[in-house]
Amino acid sequence: MEFISPAIIKRIAAEYGFQFKKGLGQNFLSSQEVLEEIADAAQIDGGGVLEIGPGFGVLTNELAKRASKVTALEIDDRLIPILNDTLSEYDNIKIINSDVMKTDLKSLINEEFGDERISIAANLPYYITTPIITTVLEGKLPLNNMVVMVQREVADRLRAQPGTKDYGSISVLCQYYTVPELVRIVPAGMFVPAPKVDSAVLRMRFRESPAVEVKDEGMFFKTVRAAFSLRRKTLLNCLAANFAASKTDLTELMSSVGIDPRRRGETLSMDEFAALADVLTDFIK
Repeated sequence: MEFISPAIIKRIAAEYGFQFKKGLGQNFLSSQEVLEEIADAAQIDGGGVLEIGPGFGVLTNELAKRASKVTALEIDDRLIPILNDTLSEYDNIKIINSDVMKTDLKSLINEEFGDERISIAANLPYYITTPIITTVLEGKLPLNNMVVMVQREVADRLRAQPGTKDYGSISVLCQYYTVPELVRIVPAGMFVPAPKVDSAVLRMRFRESPAVEVKDEGMFFKTVRAAFSLRRKTLLNCLAANFAASKTDLTELMSSVGIDPRRRGETLSMDEFAALADVLTDFIK
């Protein structure tokens, strides 16, 4: 499948009697240019790639040209025979009918690619974007890059900086493990059927080590989540609502690392979250 268009996607759907399911977030990309940009952004360089949600296989087609092996997870069993046909010319593609949220990704990657560090590429359904990204980021997987097509507003949140309206716990999570880079904006009209909002292609380049060093990673993320739990409240009130500690003790802890308790969580940098989490770790022991 060297070229893709809305007409081709509709023809394939008609040929197989395929009905798009809104519940599965099935909006298939119909721009060859964007498909090539996504595949290039994955920086596969002849290595392995795991694709999440191949759809009709249009991105899989581009990935297979650049990879030694492509393993694709597709939740919709109606798409398996279509994929077997549209990708029949390739011998380096394996399609697995599986829900990514119910798949042990670490074991799967080991089985499919051995000790190799790979990339992930995905056109993610809007309804489950954040859970999938969170699962991958927290999975300690052997990854070089993850390139995803997401809602534009999600891409904005993932790469948001402190002090901005889009900055939140998912921003910190993403930037703790990766360096997120916007590849391009993709208008809604480039999908079949067209969604109601524009999308964005985002590359997350995995760091060799996390952005900051912390004493307890679990406490670090608990602190981050607590700081954003009451968006309009001060940091002191957010922490008091989430930790078994008095406001007096929390004020002293924050002051010891130079953080004003009256600040809000969205103003804290990664380094400040790390410092706060470390003193909470020592205090709570």
